[in-house]
Amino acid sequence: MSAVEFAAAQWTRATGTGVDPHEYRRVTDGLASVADWGPAFLRTGHGYVRRAQDAGSSRSAGEYLLTAARWFHLATLAPHPEAHRAAVEADRALGRALTVLEPGARRVSGEGFTGWLRGPADAPGTVVVVPGLDSAKEEFLDLVSALLARGLAVFAMDGPGQGVLAATTTFVPDYERIVGRAVDALGAARIGLVGLSLGGYFAARAAALEPRVTAVATVSGPFRLDWAELPPPVRDIMARRAGGADAAREFVRQVDLAALAPRIAAPLLVVDGGRDVIPGVTNGERLARLAPHGSYLSVPHGDHLLGNARPDWLPHVGDHLAHALRGTPAPAAG
Repeated sequence: MSAVEFAAAQWTRATGTGVDPHEYRRVTDGLASVADWGPAFLRTGHGYVRRAQDAGSSRSAGEYLLTAARWFHLATLAPHPEAHRAAVEADRALGRALTVLEPGARRVSGEGFTGWLRGPADAPGTVVVVPGLDSAKEEFLDLVSALLARGLAVFAMDGPGQGVLAATTTFVPDYERIVGRAVDALGAARIGLVGLSLGGYFAARAAALEPRVTAVATVSGPFRLDWAELPPPVRDIMARRAGGADAAREFVRQVDLAALAPRIAAPLLVVDGGRDVIPGVTNGERLARLAPHGSYLSVPHGDHLLGNARPDWLPHVGDHLAHALRGTPAPAAG
């Protein structure tokens, strides 16, 4: 794949992450090959770190650091020798930003997870944001902001094989154990989950097997995956994150919610994009139908993670989780 094709494929994901689309074009237009992706995005992130150092106010410094975290995370999307350093830089920039912008934010870590707890101590519930195949807690800052604006507390996390933990851990199929440990550490009485891409599978599985989950939403999540159907780039990422091709095949074999969906007792909202081209992640209607309290939102023009259709799903997800955690009826998703 050429640099132009790779940049086009990541366009809505990157802009959905919150980077400036014009700057994205300027950065990617200068790439001679995909191998240049990581270094170019790292340079851009460091440029924002320097702006933070020169900023005339702590607010501006914090905002620059949040932007740096986004660029550092995006640097990890193409394989390159400094991908782990980019994940570490993203983690560090996010931490520095929250220290400035939200002094009450708290780092929470445990076996197999790490992340930031944000929001009011007296929130009606805490939403755990679960990333996916090659995403991380730095990718979904706007989703976190939407949840915070609804008065919820939010714990955006990296789990095994994800984000800053990707270099030292690998995917685990029983992600509900990770969610359970996080819930223990958070000490929250009411827990919601929102999972994105492969994180949608993790969130749905955890909702079926962790009784403390009281609300759940999935975005572009798989109901079932088939190794033979996955495109080579997805298989390659899966192999890196799972600890090898054989481990990845075994992991994918276990991604099947047919038996677990009827056990999801919490209100569930499933969001799919009609133009998603990744096999296995456009079958969410079945998950919503099998879950006792499932609802389904299909956005016909939405692509994977629906970065090109944010107004069509993001408010629905925020409202669904807020209403469910407060115990009040939510409006229909469709």
